[in-house]
Amino acid sequence: MTDVADVRSFWKDLGLPGLMDLHVHFLPPSIERAVWKVFDEGGELIGREWPILYRGTAAERVAFLQECGIRGFSTLPYAHKPGVAGFLNDWSRDFAAEVPEALRSATFYPEPEAAGYVPALVADGVEIFKLHLQVGSFHLDDPLLDPVWATLADAGTPVMVHAGSGPVGTSYTGPASTARVLARFPRLRLVIAHMGSPECSDFLALAEEYDGVHLDTSMAFTDFFAEGPHDGRFPADLVPRLRDLQGRVVWGSDFPTLPFAYAEQLGWLAELDLGDEWLRDVCWHNSLRLLGRTAANS
Repeated sequence: MTDVADVRSFWKDLGLPGLMDLHVHFLPPSIERAVWKVFDEGGELIGREWPILYRGTAAERVAFLQECGIRGFSTLPYAHKPGVAGFLNDWSRDFAAEVPEALRSATFYPEPEAAGYVPALVADGVEIFKLHLQVGSFHLDDPLLDPVWATLADAGTPVMVHAGSGPVGTSYTGPASTARVLARFPRLRLVIAHMGSPECSDFLALAEEYDGVHLDTSMAFTDFFAEGPHDGRFPADLVPRLRDLQGRVVWGSDFPTLPFAYAEQLGWLAELDLGDEWLRDVCWHNSLRLLGRTAANS
């Protein structure tokens, strides 16, 4: 497969042992079918045609990532309503137990129970959480999440947050609630999905202000984002500021919901012309540091 060969060539040319991909989705089959249906219909949550290229079985998709040399990848479940986080988290736990490369991923929702189950998940070894403000229809500073944020600030467990208004904004998306949470819990380690597209400038400023804020590259540098209902591609005039954030940008692909080959995003990332050392940190070292891993246990 050319795609596999291109991915492997990318990290080998950088002298890396593989890639860490912090933005990958593996979901329970019933949830996955529902998510893919939303993408297929291109309705109000998507706003455009979005053909999914990687539609194989979960086993086939795992094999693809393994063949590409993805040494660690998330599963990123996200709760869309109260009462479903437990089901998603149990499934993700079992998936990670069967797939050595899978990072122990989990989610939570603004509900009274979150104050109890999030500390338990942290104690049980969850490595990364995922929240999706557009899909879940909540603000990041919902009062029900106050005890959760206190727990995560102390634990240092990263949370991947889809807070940007791409692909379609709602009254819950945008940087405002993220900024309010960080003002109260400045030690949080938040990973801003898609570089915060399309509010890239605002989320970049938050990363510059708070040492725990990281930026996830998924989709943000692609022509596909530039061709959407609004131009969501990371603005070229902001790219130089990413040099100073070299240690807090992490590689993410959004696999399998990609309308183009996995390797293409790596090419777009290299075209930023920020240098091989920047690419090595983004594609490998930064994720290891964020997760508290070493190369030996990845």
